[in-house]
Amino acid sequence: MHFTSELRHGNGVLERDFTLGEIPGTLWTPEAAPAPLILMAHNNGLPRHEPRLVARARYTAAQGYALVTIDAPDCGERPRSAATDQTRAELRRAMQAGEPVDEIFESLVGPLVDNAAPEWLSTLDAVLELPGIGGPVGYSGWTALGIRLAATEPRIAAAGLFAGGYVPRALREEARQVTVPLLFLLQWDDEGNPRQRALDLFDAFGSTEKTMHANMGGHVGTPWFEQEDGGRFYDRHLR
Repeated sequence: MHFTSELRHGNGVLERDFTLGEIPGTLWTPEAAPAPLILMAHNNGLPRHEPRLVARARYTAAQGYALVTIDAPDCGERPRSAATDQTRAELRRAMQAGEPVDEIFESLVGPLVDNAAPEWLSTLDAVLELPGIGGPVGYSGWTALGIRLAATEPRIAAAGLFAGGYVPRALREEARQVTVPLLFLLQWDDEGNPRQRALDLFDAFGSTEKTMHANMGGHVGTPWFEQEDGGRFYDRHLR
């Protein structure tokens, strides 16, 4: 892991960009150590410096957590695949036209998760070797990837998942293997994640401790107070 920039915020949070081989990422750490670690994952080609993601990370780090995010393949600073971009465009077109999208979605998201998961595990290994960062480990963000990591990585002790309507068939089956405590956020009018599919996925998780928070509004309308509720969730399971 090679750090490429460093920014100290007024609340004591240290924000550092890094590279890990070909993987670009950002790490936020609080002043207090050792700090529990949260993996904060995003998808849909978003860059890790997207303002909503950065605001979440800085807020949570100020509460005493270390957070790490990376640009997974086909996201942010990473080289973009023309085929993946074309599939994303076709998915958007089909959704806007009200056409069936399952097969398009399967061909897009399944490979994205397969490519991203090993890089996230490499990042987890590298970050846990740094001074001042320890377990247990939490996960926050992209539902499809979160299912894969929570089902296969025993170091993850709790997961907060966002907008989980469209998840590939194989990952819906993997959800039954997820047993860690879950906080599942649902936007009731999410234009990109059908409500009933999200409810069915929540029911499929094998966790005996799982909570759903449903709020009115579209995909990016999650209320800020969910940050506070999320903090209490991680406090219960990571401290």
